[in-house]
Amino acid sequence: MSFRLLTSISRFLSEPSHLQIRYYAARKGTRERKAKKKVKKEVVETPKFIPHNERNKEKFLALRPKLKYDDSWKQPPPSDDVYHVRYYQRPAMSLVEAIKNHRETHHPDMYNEPGASLLVRIELNMQGEKATRFVDDFTRIVPIPFKFEHGEERPIIAFAKTGSAQKEALNAGAQLAGGVDLIKQVQNGAVSLQNFKFVIAHPDILPELVALRGLMKRRFPNPKMGTLDVDLGAVAERFVNGISYTAKKDEYEKDFGLIETVIGSLDMDVEHLEGNFGALVKDVYSMRPKRQGDFISRCLLVSPPSSEKFKVEYRGYVEEAPRKVVDQEEEEEKGERVAL
Repeated sequence: MSFRLLTSISRFLSEPSHLQIRYYAARKGTRERKAKKKVKKEVVETPKFIPHNERNKEKFLALRPKLKYDDSWKQPPPSDDVYHVRYYQRPAMSLVEAIKNHRETHHPDMYNEPGASLLVRIELNMQGEKATRFVDDFTRIVPIPFKFEHGEERPIIAFAKTGSAQKEALNAGAQLAGGVDLIKQVQNGAVSLQNFKFVIAHPDILPELVALRGLMKRRFPNPKMGTLDVDLGAVAERFVNGISYTAKKDEYEKDFGLIETVIGSLDMDVEHLEGNFGALVKDVYSMRPKRQGDFISRCLLVSPPSSEKFKVEYRGYVEEAPRKVVDQEEEEEKGERVAL
């Protein structure tokens, strides 16, 4: 054998068999591709899509008038009957006086609407306990002492085991009432819950009523909403004849909320309108957050077709003014000082 052949055989035997030795050049263009990877590419950000209601939002909010009414910078209401409203604060009148003024404008000689609806516009401060928290929108139905035609259809279905409770609900205005048999009819599709606006129930039928939780969802009776109670007659009467209202906060001014609802008609007795107004304001005041300051900013009384809005004093209906208690000893000391 030649010396070159022996050298190649010994080298082959001395190297490990699992290692692969490459005796050919790299593929063309490999170094160029690696060089291109090292170069950083500039990423061009494409403009994001902005909905039409979000475009020029800052400019829109700057030009948008504030909904919160603040006349604290104006002069106090004057003692005269004739003054420029632009420079003076709007005085708050009593509910009786505001009703009287609306009756004058709705007289047959003017608008000729003596039985027009009487609306209340309540402005709220929706600020929560923290500066970044706000009160959520809420919808409630207030029981009122004096009924009136509100013009709404409120079909009610009631569930109870006993026949007496079912009869109370029907007498109060419920369209349909029943027990376990009614639950089976709802499950079979013979009775549709979509035909009823409110669902009320007695606590004794709650275990059987759980089978309809999936169909009722948020309308499932519960004490917080006032739809689960022992007295079904009172519950049905409240939902049929009560005042329905919704407090909605503004989309942009989240600390401003508004309620607009009807409390009666102008041809009702003043005492009846005052009783309904007091029940409404008390219920709204019960939803106030746990913070300092007023929850109700102001109350306005409106009666279409008139555009006049009268500011009404509401504090006397929600809370009593604190009375200062003076001891008898303090009174005697004051009397002695005056005598001296």
